[in-house]
Amino acid sequence: MFVDRAEIIITSGKGGDGAVTFRREPYVPEGGPDGGDGGDGGNIIFVADNNLRTLMDFKYKRKYEAENGQNGMRRKKYGKRGEDLEIRVPVGTMIIDKESGLLMKDMAHNGDTLVAAKGGKGGKGNVHFKNSIRQAPNFAEAGELPKVRTVILELKLIADVGLVGFPNVGKSTLLSVSTCAKPKVANYHFTTIDPNLGVVDLYDKSFVMADIAGIIEGAHEGMGLGIKFLKHIERTKVLIHVVDVSGSEGRDPIDDYKKIIDELRKYDERLLAKPMLVAANKIDAVCDEEKLTEFIEFVENEGKRVFKISAAARQGIQELLNATINELDNYVEPEAEEVEYFDFEKDELDEDFKKLKAYRAYDGAFVLEGKQLSKIFRSTNFTDTGSMRYLYKFIVDRGGIKMLKKIGLKEGDTVRIEDYEFEYYDD
Repeated sequence: MFVDRAEIIITSGKGGDGAVTFRREPYVPEGGPDGGDGGDGGNIIFVADNNLRTLMDFKYKRKYEAENGQNGMRRKKYGKRGEDLEIRVPVGTMIIDKESGLLMKDMAHNGDTLVAAKGGKGGKGNVHFKNSIRQAPNFAEAGELPKVRTVILELKLIADVGLVGFPNVGKSTLLSVSTCAKPKVANYHFTTIDPNLGVVDLYDKSFVMADIAGIIEGAHEGMGLGIKFLKHIERTKVLIHVVDVSGSEGRDPIDDYKKIIDELRKYDERLLAKPMLVAANKIDAVCDEEKLTEFIEFVENEGKRVFKISAAARQGIQELLNATINELDNYVEPEAEEVEYFDFEKDELDEDFKKLKAYRAYDGAFVLEGKQLSKIFRSTNFTDTGSMRYLYKFIVDRGGIKMLKKIGLKEGDTVRIEDYEFEYYDD
């Protein structure tokens, strides 16, 4: 099964907690602090791999977690860093942050990498909190929490040439006789329900050709296989529009040609700026020569070159492929469209990290929140006076008490931080 879209949840590793330990030495208060720092958590890293062709693996596994950092140890020993988790995706996969809807990276080349979620930093051991007043700190810093992110993986095939046209016009047959690909071929509509790729070797050159599954009227709105496969045309350099000119099914080739062009235009008008060759297929089974002549004249008046072929009988294939090579040799890459990318620097900077937020809860308690506050709170030893003072000083320095009083905090009121509640009394 060809899967070209998936949604997964990635979680980087949590930073290890700093250690609270003391040396065993005479004449040193409490033996002296010697708690080591925690190790950083592992990163989530995407890697583009040209050995992969589908996002099938992500259909069955949706959660990916990197290793947590190890906690710090005595004698100022650092905790071990968590192992990174590499997630391999097919070349051509676009990685999108679901929350913002912004593109994180287009994995367009083999070996491309993306650190999509950085591991949390390890917390500092209690040795860092010693000062002239606090000789034996009985607390350390908690490791940073992991980064949890939902990302959308969207695969757009990397191919030089795309075969487009209605179902059952001979695209799969053309691919099979031009390359070593073995697509399913049969005389009924929608034989191809997955895109097929093949490599054309011609003289000393080669290119990748993709059989894009049959487009029908209304495809740009999701009819039939719709947008699921129209998007795979976007990366191609040259289009070969395959039209059944035999009239064997009572179809009008001019009408078919117009409808496919219209669907491409409605999906993305830029597709029509790509070089397009028209393959008048099943020429060996033409029922009406007059209609064939009308079709060729119509297409040529549209500024397109027509190649009379029979994919099944292998007629005219060489001339079509020669022209395709020539178009690829003369291809000029259009200017890239401006895309708004996910801002990793802003994400890492987190300007609101040290800010506090105060509000009154539905039950009357006064709530204080903040990312840095949460980290210090998780590091607090509530049985140690020095640790409690460290927490209180942060709250006061950041204006937390003033904010609470501004919304009505009085002595005896309940203050809530995380899941901890206490009564407030003014000093």
